[in-house]
Amino acid sequence: MAPAPLISDLVADKGDEPWIAFEYYPPKTEKGVATLYKRLESMKELGPLYADFTWGAGGSTSDLTLELAVTAQDRFGLVSNMHLTCTNMPREKIDIALEESEKAGIRNILALRGDPPAGQEDFKAVDTGFSCALDLVRYIREKTGDLFSISVAGYPEGHPTRIKKVIAGQSLSPSEQARSVRMDDGSVHVCSDVDFHEEMLYLKQKVDAGAQMIVTQMFYDVQVFLDFVEACKRYEINVPVIPGIMCITSYGGYKRMCAFCKTRVTPQMYEELEAIKDDEAAVSRFAVKFGVETCQKLLDSGVKGLHFYTLNLDKVVTAVLEGLGMLKSEEGEKIAATA
Repeated sequence: MAPAPLISDLVADKGDEPWIAFEYYPPKTEKGVATLYKRLESMKELGPLYADFTWGAGGSTSDLTLELAVTAQDRFGLVSNMHLTCTNMPREKIDIALEESEKAGIRNILALRGDPPAGQEDFKAVDTGFSCALDLVRYIREKTGDLFSISVAGYPEGHPTRIKKVIAGQSLSPSEQARSVRMDDGSVHVCSDVDFHEEMLYLKQKVDAGAQMIVTQMFYDVQVFLDFVEACKRYEINVPVIPGIMCITSYGGYKRMCAFCKTRVTPQMYEELEAIKDDEAAVSRFAVKFGVETCQKLLDSGVKGLHFYTLNLDKVVTAVLEGLGMLKSEEGEKIAATA
């Protein structure tokens, strides 16, 4: 199959023109897969630069992830960015994934450590496996050269495993205060300056090893992202830093994701959502309004790319794009009209 273009080249070619990308996850049922294909067909009309497909822990969705990525390219004309994790993945399985990707014309990979498989709390590298995303980036470059455009993850608030509870009497520096997270039980958690420094050094290593783009963890405080971009500059990390946008689709989902990722929420956002949490329609209106405001702030700051974590849904994302004036098709306008 003809190879797809490299996302690193596509981003460079865009220059100062804003662009969007959509991330999807492999559904658990055949019906879910069929629904996702319909969504891909409609959302391609919105003009995404690429479509991103996640990879289950330990390669649990590897076949379906590759199938989705290939179908997105061959049937729908999208450029696929395929996640590849190394959690509980022997090197032989990584080799197969790379070989199958090359055969299928997939040329873009988001290299991640990944989460432990279901039932395991801790990550443990298997024999012949890798212990971190840096190992994976190095291996892909050593084995395949410049065949793939490689992206990696970035964490504006620090990796969740480094965000720890602030003990009584502990004082926080201004930078720690700016990215601190208040949990529902009232406790405050933060990635310390020392740990954040280690995080940035590690991110620099991933870029030096061959990563060409950074896609961030979700965030709800734009200033946290902007501070992270400035930190990247200080550490001489000179690749595009793309904000990962998690639109709110429900109050319950928003709370679960914030708890899981240890995401900072501004006091204003917290108060507004708590006041309407039992009103589904009001939450939906807030989601679109907040999404538009967040993305506009990012664009105004000079950000060019917006990577949307769609959760395999379309209405909120499309309505946000409509609010930004970024819809490029009648199909998108029809979807937004029903949001």
